[in-house]
Amino acid sequence: MNALTLAYLGDAVYELWVRTHLLELGCEKVKELHHIAIDYVRASTQARLLQKLMPDLTETESQVVMRGRNTKGSHPKSTDVITYRHATAFEALVGYWQLTGQIERMEWAFHQTDAVVADFKAAST
Repeated sequence: MNALTLAYLGDAVYELWVRTHLLELGCEKVKELHHIAIDYVRASTQARLLQKLMPDLTETESQVVMRGRNTKGSHPKSTDVITYRHATAFEALVGYWQLTGQIERMEWAFHQTDAVVADFKAAST
């Protein structure tokens, strides 16, 4: 399947996980949920999460990442090309896991997100 199609699906799956996760953490105010969710879904967080996952990926997963990273397309002005491509690669990987029913693998990756977000916040203060 096309890497951008996988990323399209992965974006939705990851967004749903983030929203559910924040509710499970006890966040209830919509404005607060939105601001915290941005920390999770921004391209730089996804790129850092992918970097953390890379050593533990299978060969097939690494191939999906490479295909996602090498896709051509536009990127938002708020993010550099490399970061955006790595975020797209992460989303493609999530889409791959979703389509192949590897929910436990996806959950393993998602549960590392809190640490990545905390590191990102610490680095920016």
